[in-house]
Amino acid sequence: MSNRWTQNDIPDQQGKLVIVTGGNSGIGYEAGLALAGKNAQMILAVRSVKKGEEAAKAIRQRHPQSQVTVTALDLADLKSIRTFAESFLAKHDRLDILINNAGVMALPARKTVDGFEMQFGTNHLGHFALTGLLLPAIKATPNTRVVTVSSFVHTSGDIYFDDLQSEKKYDKWGAYAQSKLANLLFAYELQRRCDAAGIKLVSAGCHPGYAATNLQNAGPQMDGATLSSWMMNVGSFLFAQSQKMGALPTLFAAVAPQVNGCDYIGPTSLGGMRGYPDKVKSNDKSYNEVLAKKLWTVSEELTGVIYSF
Repeated sequence: MSNRWTQNDIPDQQGKLVIVTGGNSGIGYEAGLALAGKNAQMILAVRSVKKGEEAAKAIRQRHPQSQVTVTALDLADLKSIRTFAESFLAKHDRLDILINNAGVMALPARKTVDGFEMQFGTNHLGHFALTGLLLPAIKATPNTRVVTVSSFVHTSGDIYFDDLQSEKKYDKWGAYAQSKLANLLFAYELQRRCDAAGIKLVSAGCHPGYAATNLQNAGPQMDGATLSSWMMNVGSFLFAQSQKMGALPTLFAAVAPQVNGCDYIGPTSLGGMRGYPDKVKSNDKSYNEVLAKKLWTVSEELTGVIYSF
């Protein structure tokens, strides 16, 4: 394992078809930019098509020969997810890399279109539904990579089955931590179920460490919390690594040949907050198979997306 893996270590991705959710900014944009530069055919799945087209234009300017398309996807809307998946499957019969990246963090109380708590609904249920609906293409592609982006905040998370939608009590950081733990429970359970079905796939989790992206400021801005926003900016300036560095664990998980199913990739310095990516360990709860199976069943019931292995 390399301790200084960078974008220069990405193998040629010619012929590879890649979807990255939230590819218009932050970690998703950096991942799309890097993979496009290595000849992957990129699909930026984004809530705002306008912002997605701006990102695609920037990628083409950096890599004139790149193949980048933009498609609308709102992970807080099951109808949008189904529309995206149906459109994709009508055009493509394979999918080499799916990067479940898009997410929201520490928002004031909000609901998705379908009535789910916004963070659990977007970060976990949205990607759970998307991956399940894309399963035909995933199964048809040997050694597909499914990369699900979590956070080191998952270590403080729990799955509150008696209040998944935070209707009894809402704590914005608690809801975020729950969604990020759910990401890893999903990623590892997906691997176990594909293994049992004989589907050749690598499902891995990752986290960016403390990276300076626009994600941190969304919650304070929605709250109108000027002081919190200022503190986030100061913290990012003093301690955060760049979003380009923050994207390296995602890229490592997506393309590094040494990655196996159920691996967790993150920065290796300052307690996982900064540094170059490598295999690390998520918390014990994320590997709990009983918890993962229960969450899987509940997620199928909530989304109506039943995985057909």
